[in-house]
Amino acid sequence: MIRGLFRFIYKVLRMFVRLLDLVVRGVFYALLIFGLGVLVSFFFHPEPEVPAGAALVLRPVGTIVEQAELEPPLALLRAGGAPAGQLRLADLVEAVRSARDDERIAALVIETDELVGGGFSKLAELRAAIADFKAAGKPVLARGERFTQSQYYLASVADEVHLSPDGFVLLRGLARYGTYFKDALDKLGVKVHVFRVGEYKSFAEPFTRNDMSAEDRESTRDLLDGLWRIMRDDIAASRKLTPAAVDAHVNNIRDALAASGGDAAQAALAAGLVDRFSTRDEWRARLIEAVGIASDDKEPRSIDLDDYLLLSARDTDAAASVAVIVAQGTIVDGAEPAGVVAGDTFAHLIRAARENDDIKALVLRIDSPGGSAWASELIRRELQLTRDAGKPVIASMSSVAASGGYWIAAGADEIWAAPGTVTGSIGIFGLFPEFAEPLRRLGVGVDGVATAPLAGALDPRRPLDPAAAEAMQLGIDHGYRRFLEVVAQARKMSIAEVDAVARGRVWTGEAASRLGLVDKLGGLGDAIEAAAARAGVDDYDVVWPEAFESLEQRLLRRVLRAGEDLGIDLAGRVAPSPLALAVDEVQRAAEGLLRFNDPRHLYLHCLCDTP
Repeated sequence: MIRGLFRFIYKVLRMFVRLLDLVVRGVFYALLIFGLGVLVSFFFHPEPEVPAGAALVLRPVGTIVEQAELEPPLALLRAGGAPAGQLRLADLVEAVRSARDDERIAALVIETDELVGGGFSKLAELRAAIADFKAAGKPVLARGERFTQSQYYLASVADEVHLSPDGFVLLRGLARYGTYFKDALDKLGVKVHVFRVGEYKSFAEPFTRNDMSAEDRESTRDLLDGLWRIMRDDIAASRKLTPAAVDAHVNNIRDALAASGGDAAQAALAAGLVDRFSTRDEWRARLIEAVGIASDDKEPRSIDLDDYLLLSARDTDAAASVAVIVAQGTIVDGAEPAGVVAGDTFAHLIRAARENDDIKALVLRIDSPGGSAWASELIRRELQLTRDAGKPVIASMSSVAASGGYWIAAGADEIWAAPGTVTGSIGIFGLFPEFAEPLRRLGVGVDGVATAPLAGALDPRRPLDPAAAEAMQLGIDHGYRRFLEVVAQARKMSIAEVDAVARGRVWTGEAASRLGLVDKLGGLGDAIEAAAARAGVDDYDVVWPEAFESLEQRLLRRVLRAGEDLGIDLAGRVAPSPLALAVDEVQRAAEGLLRFNDPRHLYLHCLCDTP
């Protein structure tokens, strides 16, 4: 019996070892085949070429960003199977501008079906580049199976806008609805102490109210009205409609659908939003009619964005450079890899640019709602030192440059913004959660001794001491006065003049220009040219210093690049479902709160998501 038991154990172990050997061999051979495939593709992959008379095809997948970031592997679970892709705005604009002057490119084709969004001002900047392409006398054709508002805003600049016969154009205006937690927190016994200056500083209101305050409602209404007016007027101008006609369609969509028998595509055609219907095969035939057939197959003569960027990359021998540092995301304290605006990391990037003799000027491209007050001042100070060293600094605002994003912009010689930039929010706040009551309900007691009144006063397990609360509010008051002083000195305004347009209120870039908070309206290209002009250089390269990547990010990037060499999209770039986007947004918001790490617990952050 004992011998039989040992024989059974031996057979199990031998089976396990064989199975393990099989798995190891399988993994080894899979990696070997993959590696050989990469080598073969590297040496034998044919170089793309631009056929004469070709169309440049823009088929954006995912979100348009200022700086592409690598999603962590767990994002595959978060985004419903695959993270949406990211496209750099600068790459898109550069490709369109190069194609405008490229005699080989005869047309531009835009297909928006997998575009998720990217912020209003980014779409507007890409739109402006496409309008320049049209001005050169080259046609622009766009098609969508259906159009969301962001997709249609981009496509509407085209000479011809095609829609699937069963599609729709979802122009719905702009809205911002928040979720408020006061009653839920009260039921749990959680108290959130808020310290702020500025009646429009609404970031903390979800924790202290059940609805939008009158001040936040007023500010948000003015902001959305300003953004919608810009978007509506752009669409109307491109489609040769009156702004009133666009508003009428948006505000009376029920009547438009009733007139068309519920056919959303026909309603869009009747409103002048699209030019014609086309199925996929009809669209392909229209492209062949416009640019002809490629020599090697029966597809339209065209080249996609990635291949065109590869072929149009310029190698120059310019001795001078203009550096563009992208500040994208929440501003946090400390050193962090790419993905957030970490104070120590960005201070190092700016210092390195200042000490590099080849870099003659610096552009800070800001796409941030703010964050840590401490980190914001670290970055602003390094920009000031760069100016003191004789190198021009230009701040270029993208979709959002508010609160801490505006603080760091104040360190520049000039501030540029897009008309649709969301900026301002000059205010400050602090949050302190108190969990004494939930612990009491659970039967958990907290007791002890301290050598001074403030020792242990900021323990969230205990009720907040009134003296500590007063001390925190005094610190917030000082922080706000400091913010006003920084802006007043940078903008050459009085404290009273800054306070009149501050108090946490947000503005469009267009309004901020009128109020003196912004110098000029324009895109990143305009800001780069302004920086070069201030530096007195005509022949220059544009360099893009970036934050360091973590080991995980570097490994993931190498795997993705190897997959691209084999023609495999390992990133799985697909447009996620609306539910996946909603879940992703909630998780990102939670991650943003967890990144709040200011050493003084003072925050310059704006609750101002762009449409």
